[in-house]
Amino acid sequence: MQTGIKKELRVRKENITKYQWLKIWGPGLIVMLADTDAGCLITAAQSGAQWGYTMILPQILLIPILYMAQEMTVRLGIVTHKGHGELIRENFGTGWAWLSAGTLAVSAIGALLTEFIGVAGVGELFGISKWITVPIATILLVGIAFIGSYRRVEKIGVIIGSAELAFIIAIIMIHPSFSQMAQGLVTIPWRHSSYIYLVAANVGAVIMPWMIFYQQGAVVDKKLDISSIPKARQDTFVGTLITQGIMLIFVIAFAATVGNSNFSDSLSSVTDLARALAPFIGSMPAKILIGASILGGALVAALVVALAGTWGITEVLNWKHSLNEPFNRKTAGFYTIYTLAHVVGAVLVLANFELINMAVAMEVMNALLLPIVLGFLLILEAKVMPKQYQMKGVYKWVVTVLCIIVMIFGIYMIGPVIGIW
Repeated sequence: MQTGIKKELRVRKENITKYQWLKIWGPGLIVMLADTDAGCLITAAQSGAQWGYTMILPQILLIPILYMAQEMTVRLGIVTHKGHGELIRENFGTGWAWLSAGTLAVSAIGALLTEFIGVAGVGELFGISKWITVPIATILLVGIAFIGSYRRVEKIGVIIGSAELAFIIAIIMIHPSFSQMAQGLVTIPWRHSSYIYLVAANVGAVIMPWMIFYQQGAVVDKKLDISSIPKARQDTFVGTLITQGIMLIFVIAFAATVGNSNFSDSLSSVTDLARALAPFIGSMPAKILIGASILGGALVAALVVALAGTWGITEVLNWKHSLNEPFNRKTAGFYTIYTLAHVVGAVLVLANFELINMAVAMEVMNALLLPIVLGFLLILEAKVMPKQYQMKGVYKWVVTVLCIIVMIFGIYMIGPVIGIW
């Protein structure tokens, strides 16, 4: 009898351990799905259309860079139980914290503009006015945060972001050439400035400043402990493979179609992407697949960006900042800032308020913020983490060098954006 009870308890314990990853996974998946937002997918399509399969290698090389940077946020959040903005405030003072949070807030509004423009573009593909799609998206995104549970918000975000995977169907329909793909992997047209510009755009976009604030805040809000670090790393790694896989799918799809045709129009909007792909897979399939991918990426990114910006600001202000607590006097500031971020972004898109100039300013802001955020990330990892949880040896130097490369590419992007080179 006792043997049977012990056996049953052992089986239950094994099942709990087996499915524990379901409770831990999520922050890495949602932040990586948000990384392939509307702007990134358009950049990937432009890369494939202009430079064909030669853009495959850069996307593959970005996998370890993205993972290494985000993995640091996992350890920092889990070990210290504090968000990125809070750590900066405590270790470097309120001045640096406000600089980081202020630029993050502006960057977040700029990113939200991109996402709402993406939502509006998807609606226009099917003849629906932005005056309908943007307000509906705003209400949905604001409402998600008020459900009183980080885990529920995370699940909803992952489900919405999974719509990006719909574009896999396009690859199946297109039948890309494997021999041309192999040739593209060993071809690097580094002498061409337009190629370097697109590589820089992809590198600069792979680690968004708000991603660092979000994932660190998320593992804290999810109350993950030290024992969760291995599975949280797995979550981040799988998310990295998914986001870069989606980018590769867009690069390959447009390399195999538009890149091998005489299509000369620009690819700067959702409508442009669907129109360019239509001759190869049909008008309606192009609209549906492009629309689902862009909409999924835009909505999950808007959710993540707004939360990242809100966490960053409220951490610096030392306000209550958890999705696990309902709206009340203590959390009113947190929910108000989150709501205002979406409302401001939506209003600017609906009003067409100098969006082009503002978008340029946001790109410059992101480029300037990236070295600051990555610099703080590396310093915090070395300063506040107990030695047993710090990076060591060759791995530490590899991560540091790769982060510096990303910083350089981020700064390089300022020149082409404002036209000084």
